[in-house]
Amino acid sequence: MSNINNSDTCNEIVFSSFFKAHSKPLRNFLLYKFGNQEKAEDMAQDAFIKLWQNCSSVPIEKAKSYLYTIANNGSLNEIAHQKVVLQYEKNHLGYDKSIESPEFILEEKEFKNKLLTAIQNLNETQRVAFLMHRIDKKKYAEIAEELNIGVKAVEKRIHLALLQLRKQIDI
Repeated sequence: MSNINNSDTCNEIVFSSFFKAHSKPLRNFLLYKFGNQEKAEDMAQDAFIKLWQNCSSVPIEKAKSYLYTIANNGSLNEIAHQKVVLQYEKNHLGYDKSIESPEFILEEKEFKNKLLTAIQNLNETQRVAFLMHRIDKKKYAEIAEELNIGVKAVEKRIHLALLQLRKQIDI
């Protein structure tokens, strides 16, 4: 790929391959920021649309960085509104658990709310690194590359996130 020109980002085959390789990780990255899958998918799609619209000025080597920058900037613009959406979803989830005892359902719901609150209370850098590692099963090096930070910084963020979660959940 070292002989690819800037215009190759506009090549439909190259762009399609790039999309297939990066759409799911980008969506998951945004999911960790928003906590809402539909919003994450919308933001990811918007980022790819902007990349396609500007494909002639973005070399394929810089496309991933460009994509994540666009997505991150879009997420920052939506964060205030999304907090209201997350609070609404947290309070209005419907479950059909007729098999389980009412005590179990109550304990499970309380623990889930406690866990979600604890995760929400993490600062954004810790939350993103923690969820990428625990949900996506990404290695520290992969997380470091996507977030443009060092591996030690990823280790520290995840360590601090775990300490804070343990303190808030009392495990």
